[in-house]
Amino acid sequence: MSKTNLCNTVVGDKYRIIRPIGAGSFGDIYRAINLQNGEDVAVKVEPVSARHPQLRYEAHVYKSIQNCFGFPMLRYFGIEKNYQIMIIDLLGPSLEDLFSYCRRRFSLKTVLMLADQMLIRIEYLHSRGYIHRDIKPDNFLMGIGRFSPRVYLIDFGLAKKYYDVRTGKHIEYREDKHLTGTARYASVNAHLGIEQSRRDDLESFGYVLIYFLRGSLPWQGLKASNKKQKYDRITERKMSTPIEALCLGFPAEFQMFLNYCRGLRFEEDPDYMYLRQLFRILFRSHHYEYDYEYDWTIRKEIERRAGIDNNYNNNNMANTKIPANKQQQMQQDSTNVHDGLFEKK
Repeated sequence: MSKTNLCNTVVGDKYRIIRPIGAGSFGDIYRAINLQNGEDVAVKVEPVSARHPQLRYEAHVYKSIQNCFGFPMLRYFGIEKNYQIMIIDLLGPSLEDLFSYCRRRFSLKTVLMLADQMLIRIEYLHSRGYIHRDIKPDNFLMGIGRFSPRVYLIDFGLAKKYYDVRTGKHIEYREDKHLTGTARYASVNAHLGIEQSRRDDLESFGYVLIYFLRGSLPWQGLKASNKKQKYDRITERKMSTPIEALCLGFPAEFQMFLNYCRGLRFEEDPDYMYLRQLFRILFRSHHYEYDYEYDWTIRKEIERRAGIDNNYNNNNMANTKIPANKQQQMQQDSTNVHDGLFEKK
């Protein structure tokens, strides 16, 4: 069962693999179809012989966060033909894909619409006792079809249990830890070898928002002769860049957000509502409307009207234009499940 012969393989008794669609942190990902009802799903595979197996653990995390909007549902996990197989809901493009499609810059409105949902996903994961430890645009995907305006959080191979819900005990503070996650978005404390906690996910999330607004971060593209030297240079640049300089030219709320995250203590409970309100009040102060008109939605509609055919249209990045009646239904759905979308005033 190799990459070259996975197509047309049936796994989980009823899912036929169609084609590869990408790779996660620790496994290849394929599109498959449910032979019983025609539903499309995503299949993540990892060799049983993998040096650092992660898929069984990731499936366990998915099982712990089931039945919540904004997280794909775990459909199946098992071992078949020397591979671990995990089947989850099929989702749309990542925010990194959409960022590139939008010429590597998002408008303030799009960033704020995304931020509210992204923060709710992070908060929910934390409420289940886990930290993600790899918050980045690649790990936030949009839904498909009716749920194409909804943001989903994925890829829990690096997630860690920071809190035991049964005992109420937080993990211990430690130092001399190796960097876990993606250096570009890692917190300063993660670079310094300090055990990660909820504050680090939030700081990484803050860098993602600034990345969307600026188009890049000051510590990108640094030259180095090896990985360690590059990580050291990123750490140095990140620590020497004042938050006010990083957020220069953007609303003060982003600086306030990052200052708050960096000021959190290791075990401190973040005030998620305060953080969401920062951005919700900013959203309303600009008289924006939560209409699901993201930058890529507008761009795709413009290209459609101009008759432009492009890779975005051909690679399952469609379905982001939602008719008015669907918008209304999505708003009702969001209200019913407390998805955190902005209320219209």
